[in-house]
Amino acid sequence: MTTTPPLATVGLGLIFLITSGCLPSQKSTKGFVFPEGDLARGKSAFVELKCFECHEVEGVGGLPPPEIPADKVIVLGGEVRTTKTYGDLLTAIIHPAASVTARAVGRTDADEPMPTVNDVMTVQQMLDLVTFLSPQYVKLEPLYQDNLLP
Repeated sequence: MTTTPPLATVGLGLIFLITSGCLPSQKSTKGFVFPEGDLARGKSAFVELKCFECHEVEGVGGLPPPEIPADKVIVLGGEVRTTKTYGDLLTAIIHPAASVTARAVGRTDADEPMPTVNDVMTVQQMLDLVTFLSPQYVKLEPLYQDNLLP
């Protein structure tokens, strides 16, 4: 003879299943906050880590010119449609193949042209570099006009 579980037991089971998906995983960064970096030191780190070899930063003078053909240079900063978060910039630096841009164009670790700097970059350089790059991005306004709204 089979019995059906009481409604309360089914309800509790459903609540557990629903809320267990909300619990942070072991790799969650929830609650993690980086200390503030230094903009001037970030510009220096950009040069020290030789980021300039393949990148230029829009609107920032005083950096060495890229060393690769102009059509291969990746410009950092400037106007963007979506906000570049601190996390986006960190990911682009320490795991470039997992960055938003790499995913958008279908790049993987196997075809990532950016060399890893994780073995030579200090944590302070990383913080300073993100602090330097972050304000270089300007979020564009949406492409609609007020007079088109009802």
